[in-house]
Amino acid sequence: MGLLQPKRMKHRKTFKGKRGGVATRGNSLAFGGFGLKAMAAGFITARQLEAARRAMAHFTQRGGRIWIRVFPDKPITKHPAESRMGSGKGDVEGYVTVVKPGSLIFEMGAVTKDIAEEALRLASHKLPIDTKFVEK
Repeated sequence: MGLLQPKRMKHRKTFKGKRGGVATRGNSLAFGGFGLKAMAAGFITARQLEAARRAMAHFTQRGGRIWIRVFPDKPITKHPAESRMGSGKGDVEGYVTVVKPGSLIFEMGAVTKDIAEEALRLASHKLPIDTKFVEK
């Protein structure tokens, strides 16, 4: 499937921004019966999302349905190793999604509760933030 990233952007490099508050949108189940909810704020990279998705798909043996509720649309820049300070902003390294507490990252459907719980548990190990299993 490849990594998620925007097809086109208005600005190539963006500010980091602040991550205060809780999610008021994307915080309730909309597609599946089970979900993985973020309990902390942070960045999730496109690579981490893909690793988590693969872990879920592998465990369910591609049974059931998986919805990714977040999209990595924020470019993150990084200076090359051993480069001196200054000389502008670094090159775009990859894309991240900004996650706030309460926002759903994944949803699952068409599987039993114990399968969904284990699949989402495996996915949570690939993510850099604390998560919680939720159901309808």
